[in-house]
Amino acid sequence: MPSLRIGQLLTLGIFCCSSLTVGNAYLQKGQFYPSVVYLTNSSPSMAVIYAQAAVIVWLMAQAMGKIFFGQLRPAELEHLFERAWYAVTETCLAFTIFRDDFSPKFVALFVLLLVLKGFHWLSEERVDFMERSPNISLLFHARVLSLLSLLSLLDYAFVRHAYHSVSINGATVQMVFGFEYAILLSSVLYIFIKYVLHSIDSRAETQWENKAVFLLYTELMMSASKVMLYATFMVVMLRIHQFPLFAIRPMYLSVRALKRAFKDVVLSRQAIHNMNTLYPDASEEELVSADNVCIICREEMSGSGNKKLPCNHIFHAACLRSWFQRQQTCPTCRSDVLK
Repeated sequence: MPSLRIGQLLTLGIFCCSSLTVGNAYLQKGQFYPSVVYLTNSSPSMAVIYAQAAVIVWLMAQAMGKIFFGQLRPAELEHLFERAWYAVTETCLAFTIFRDDFSPKFVALFVLLLVLKGFHWLSEERVDFMERSPNISLLFHARVLSLLSLLSLLDYAFVRHAYHSVSINGATVQMVFGFEYAILLSSVLYIFIKYVLHSIDSRAETQWENKAVFLLYTELMMSASKVMLYATFMVVMLRIHQFPLFAIRPMYLSVRALKRAFKDVVLSRQAIHNMNTLYPDASEEELVSADNVCIICREEMSGSGNKKLPCNHIFHAACLRSWFQRQQTCPTCRSDVLK
């Protein structure tokens, strides 16, 4: 509550300052156009106007957040501010290459890009929340679908605008904006695929065994597409401008994510192969002597279709297959099943 009151007081103070600034300019000049010229030529006045614009953008972002997300969870806010810090620093480094393009339009596009990045991150957090929540309302689906549709349209529009701008004017700051929105467009596609998979799984009467497989391969393909986008951007920048130092860190993170996704696919396939060929089926005597409840699905095990790991823990074969697609350890003792 104190932080909310401070924000409200700050917003009110900036609004009063901007009103006084505009009113003073009009009183001195008496007409609209001379007042605008006076404001644009005065650095303190423009600083107040920029602050007022930032407040308006912040209020609009909060309103859109209420519409599409409702109340944000503490974990979502924490991840949002953490990722925003890195996004601001990396984007500022990117724009140092095009210092001559700095203008009010540039500032507006930069703030808009940062706000849209935040909505992309929150939409991914909210879609991942579907897997952990047993009850998903119709309002949740409507919000997610409408937000993803809006973000995809905006990303495509900005990519197209950047392409036409660069093709006409050459190497400008629009190259960075177009590249950033291309990355965001691929992220929207990845989030939508995860949403579809989670929706199918939530409507299935039994556990969907192949869901984790689709998620693994989707992450692998999206990681590969990001690496290709970063590589293409660096090649284009080298040919028409200069080497983009700011792209080294995101390129490294994308390559590392691709390597991790490829490793997860290989290890999961190896673990499932070992389960099918090396691990014996549990007998009725072994089920009776041990706790015959599968800790993955919390249901009793009986008859066939149960596998015993080298650590002697027993699980449903279907549950174990789904588990190995995510991690290659025993669900009970966490021992590595590949060793």
